[in-house]
Amino acid sequence: MPDLLIELFSEEIPARMQGKAGADLRRMVTDGLVEAGLTYAGAQAFTTPRRLALTVQGLSAESPTTREERKGPRVGAPDKAIDGFCRGAGVAREDLEVRDEKKGQAYFAMIVKEGRPAAEIVAEVLETTVRNFPWPKSMRWGSGELRWVRPLQSILCLLSDEAGAEVVPLEVDGIVSGDVTHGHRFMAPDAFTVTSFDDYAAKLKRAHVILDAEERAAQIWHDATNAAFARGLEVVEDKGLLAEVAGLVECPVVLLGEIDEAFRGLPAEVLQTSMKEHQKFFSVGKDGQITHFITVANRVTADDGATILAGNQKVLFARLSDAKFFWENDLREARAGMGTWLAALDNVTFHNKLGSQKARIDRIAALAREIAPLVGADPEAAEKAAQVAKADLSSEMVYEFPELQGVMGRYYSEAAGLIADVAAVAQEHYAPLGPSDDVPTAPISVGVALADKFDTLTGFWAIDEKPTGSKDPFALRRAALGIIRLVLENGVRTGLSSVFAAGLSAQPGDVETDVVAADLLSFTHDRLKVYLRDRGIPHDVIDACLAMPGNDDLALLVKRAEALAAVLKTDDGENLIQGFKRANNILTQAEEADGVEYSYGAEVKLAETEEEKALFAALESQGAAISSAIEAEDFAGAMGAMGTLRGPIDAFFEAVQVNADNQVVRRNRLNLLHMIRQTCGQVADLTRLAG
Repeated sequence: MPDLLIELFSEEIPARMQGKAGADLRRMVTDGLVEAGLTYAGAQAFTTPRRLALTVQGLSAESPTTREERKGPRVGAPDKAIDGFCRGAGVAREDLEVRDEKKGQAYFAMIVKEGRPAAEIVAEVLETTVRNFPWPKSMRWGSGELRWVRPLQSILCLLSDEAGAEVVPLEVDGIVSGDVTHGHRFMAPDAFTVTSFDDYAAKLKRAHVILDAEERAAQIWHDATNAAFARGLEVVEDKGLLAEVAGLVECPVVLLGEIDEAFRGLPAEVLQTSMKEHQKFFSVGKDGQITHFITVANRVTADDGATILAGNQKVLFARLSDAKFFWENDLREARAGMGTWLAALDNVTFHNKLGSQKARIDRIAALAREIAPLVGADPEAAEKAAQVAKADLSSEMVYEFPELQGVMGRYYSEAAGLIADVAAVAQEHYAPLGPSDDVPTAPISVGVALADKFDTLTGFWAIDEKPTGSKDPFALRRAALGIIRLVLENGVRTGLSSVFAAGLSAQPGDVETDVVAADLLSFTHDRLKVYLRDRGIPHDVIDACLAMPGNDDLALLVKRAEALAAVLKTDDGENLIQGFKRANNILTQAEEADGVEYSYGAEVKLAETEEEKALFAALESQGAAISSAIEAEDFAGAMGAMGTLRGPIDAFFEAVQVNADNQVVRRNRLNLLHMIRQTCGQVADLTRLAG
């Protein structure tokens, strides 16, 4: 079984496109081969700045011959129908067979598709792949019609086995396939031939090209950390930058440079961001101070990279000079109280229906003052922190590097003389931005973060801009999840309905506060279900707890759900639920049949069996215990008390016939079942549990 090697050699492919392009090449080629009837043992794609490569191992030598029987029109059908069937089946009319069917005779065609050699199929599949490749952006060049991300220069396509290698013949827009490729653009530009994937990879390495992007990344990180370690320094880890830089070079050469003393007073985040965004440099330093940088060249030079490094340092000096200018200008404004920045936000539109950024900040500050007592924060401090938390949006540094908003706000707030807890809010109030982000714990930060997210949700709900399907342009699901995590991870006890109502009342325009607040609570509950399911709490358990009073207190709701989920994992809990459902089903059917509600009047004196009497006693004692535990918010205790009812309920159903002939006894027993429903229903709506 032969192996297939494909290389599409072009001018430099943008690093951000390489990973997906390799995956697309593998998918499109292998899917096409399989659809054509070929099988293969494995496939792997590789990318460098100038090439996409694919190796397919254990490819079948040819596709199998297939036979398909297809039923056609009845005998005597119009000629047009019969001729159309023949054209579709690819057979002549005289080749049709006539067979007897239940409703008469009909024509049948035997369609035979002869097997084809792998080379013929590969040529077709590869040409289709190249002509329809899904680049995010592509271009045409010269007089051809082919579109590629950058001009495509050559196509290598080989089938190889023990007997040797053969070029798969194909031509795409004047580019003829062959067995030739090129090494490094500068250090080994000459063409060379290959005979297999192993030969290809080995010769590329000798020609200063590391084919595997992961291998290039590993080498860059290894050499960078060693170079830093030799100076007693550490490289700031950045996996995204590492992957991008590995896509910029075929022969990575790590060079360590020093940052000019004039710029070492800049915040570390400014240095890191400027070097990463503009130069693709890694930051190097120690104890939080950035003093050096790593750049990765694409060639070995006679002067060991000295000229390259000098050029990079010259460009970096200009970049950091700009950053220093922004920083010094911003510091002067921060020390003056940031009033100019805050006033400027009155001219920055947040949303055309929700007003300016300044109007939004005023709403957040007012809401933060209300929320502050709930999180143990000082209302005055929370309001002040909220007023300045977004001031850095007007700063020159954030205008240049938007990703530094919040980070710079903390520095500028400190420069303005604000206390550390208030200054930290500028950075922390945006969190959490994702499921893996840390949640702020300082009371002032928690209060402002909640106010920010409540204002986001209530604002967009007030103007009816809700998420639809997979579309969520304003990140409202993320805001709801942020509220959930802030509340739960900080143990905040509050009813969300009242906070939603407060947020809605501050929004511009007329809003049906109660209706919209209820809809927002439902939306938050949906996000809570996702959050809790990821933590192993089944959806039906969550639904059972959502049906209970106080479901807008998320901390209380989750305590209830966790306790119920825990008891259901025990044998007593699982069997108790079955007993409860049996009681509920019998009671529901009887109430529907009799047209009455059996909800009172159960008397122990009418009990005829010891099992009935035992159940009466258990319901009375455990019902009181459950009520006391729930009142004390001891849901684990309430669930434990409920679990003890398993034995008496099981014994009751084994020994007692509920629908007795004596109507007085029957009614008493049905009322007893209502006591089971009422007692167990204190902990959750158990009717919503599956199973």
